[in-house]
Amino acid sequence: MLLTRIKGPRDLDRLSQEELEQLAAEIRSFLVDAVSKTGGHLGPNLGVVELTIALHRVFDSPKDKVLFDTGHQAYVHKLLTGRQDFAGLRTKGGLSGYPSRAESDHDVIENSHASTVLGWADGIAKANEVLGREDHHVAAVIGDGALTGGMAWEALNNIAAAKDRPLVIVVNDNERSYGPTIGGLANHLATLRTTDGYERFLARGKDLLERTPVVGKPLYETLHGAKKGLKDFIAPQGMFEDLGLKYIGPIDGHDIEALESALQRAKRFSGPVIVHCLTQKGRGYEPAVQDEADRFHAVGVIHPDTGLPVTTDAASWTSVFADEMVKLGKERKDIVAITAAMLQPVGLKKFADAYPDRIFDVGIAEQHGATSAAGLATGGAHPVFAVYATFLNRAFDQVLMDVALHKCGVTFVLDRAGVTGTDGASHNGMWDMSILQVVPGLRLAAPRDAEQLRAQLNEAVLVKDAPTVVRFSKGVVGPAVPAVGRIGGMDVLRAPGAEVTRPDVLLVSVGALAPMCLEIADLLDRQGISTTVVDPRWVKPVDEALAPLADRHRVVVTVEDNSRAGGVGSAVAQALRDAGVDVPLRDFGIPQRFLDHASRKEVMAEIGLTAPDIARQVTGLVAKLDGRYDSEPAAAVD
Repeated sequence: MLLTRIKGPRDLDRLSQEELEQLAAEIRSFLVDAVSKTGGHLGPNLGVVELTIALHRVFDSPKDKVLFDTGHQAYVHKLLTGRQDFAGLRTKGGLSGYPSRAESDHDVIENSHASTVLGWADGIAKANEVLGREDHHVAAVIGDGALTGGMAWEALNNIAAAKDRPLVIVVNDNERSYGPTIGGLANHLATLRTTDGYERFLARGKDLLERTPVVGKPLYETLHGAKKGLKDFIAPQGMFEDLGLKYIGPIDGHDIEALESALQRAKRFSGPVIVHCLTQKGRGYEPAVQDEADRFHAVGVIHPDTGLPVTTDAASWTSVFADEMVKLGKERKDIVAITAAMLQPVGLKKFADAYPDRIFDVGIAEQHGATSAAGLATGGAHPVFAVYATFLNRAFDQVLMDVALHKCGVTFVLDRAGVTGTDGASHNGMWDMSILQVVPGLRLAAPRDAEQLRAQLNEAVLVKDAPTVVRFSKGVVGPAVPAVGRIGGMDVLRAPGAEVTRPDVLLVSVGALAPMCLEIADLLDRQGISTTVVDPRWVKPVDEALAPLADRHRVVVTVEDNSRAGGVGSAVAQALRDAGVDVPLRDFGIPQRFLDHASRKEVMAEIGLTAPDIARQVTGLVAKLDGRYDSEPAAAVD
């Protein structure tokens, strides 16, 4: 096999065009086989095989910087830079699913949030200029989907201003991000050159041809294809050159020879250049090509021959939300939904199918999505903006100054909250409950099970004068965790016997960690430590009943799937201080560091967020209060 002979990019230099085509076929076969065993981003990588080969033939990485936006299409890059052991892809100790500086000098950007690569490229190109590195080049690969993000255009504005600063921008145009690219750039950035008269002519032609038997529809499709090709060829060139950027393309993104020629021309130019490449997401793997939803953007473990999942998961948090949104849409005509280019991953596909006029895909533009939601609320609708928890970080200013300041009734639904694991540091949703604590008036719910997710979503959309947030985990939703009582707005999940006049521990359980907290209580009970477990349901603001309840206990413990810095534990501690309740408090959560990729269970064990670890430390705390010190408290709770 040719692939096994590739130990680094320069090994590509010795291959003929025929051998390069063979190598591309081997890479596709390798990817389907490897990713089907581990799960990962399959479709995006199948689409950039030839493009990545051409990039590494033309540019001399790592001296030249080859940058990938988001990085989920960097598997081919890994293969060509000496990393061909994919057996542990996205698992602890194995390859990251994104570029990783710890893995290779060829990897530059680890941040796997979209639309950032042009900012990186601009900065590196400026550094080359300042330091006189004339023989260093920068090539930045960005998808047409990522060009829907505002950061990309902020960077283009700066890049275009430097007419003599070399920088190659490769637009990987496959008409998709997760699903089809939405918005003004959807038809390859071509709408600027489209006239109303031409569109009216095309519409009349379609109507006429579709009424023509047998040949009408095929003829229209041919006409539409020709029109699309014309727009592809003319409009992007005009658009980018109006910005002051040299434009090359469009290039067949699966023709290595054509790609190399275009990239060589761009590399020789003494200023910024756009190389526009047309690629097919999922190329060479029929199950991916036939998948209209997202072309196998990300898959779990699948059968390589059919593309079908090996196992069928139980109901997920996302699916529970998806079904409840459809129900809410039926009950209330003012409910609308917003997604940032992730209709299916965040569970809004069913809502979109049921209410196509009430779904808005803003592209990879979380900031715009939040402010647009404020506008929708001001106009009388109630928007539900569903987004991964880690991506809401990007829209903090809009949540604060546009939604909260204006007292807009907007509901943010945060999927993948807490430790997500396999996607690594940038995808853990571990900051939302910290950054949102500072937003005045905002109310934040953390459901513990499917029933509470449905209930709290319904409660959230009733709020008309403030932002609300409902956050939940990635993966399968666990069994129902029933309440045994209620104090204020908090559910009591476990209470000590009536004979206990002052329980030892008040355990505040946040969200999906309720089963763990009940396990902690069981372990403490075996040590004779009495425990009350409460679920606040709404963790912001802190329930007024919590401080008096804490005052009736000896110790308060909070457990959350969020950063300890500024999280729920910090808010509870402040509430106790404000109420004059002087009770020791210990907060357990995610430490203030970036977490390496591994399974959720492995990450939780590594950071000590498990029932035995927490019970051990709480046992020691109670022992200290009692004036006794058990030198081996761990043995008592294991």
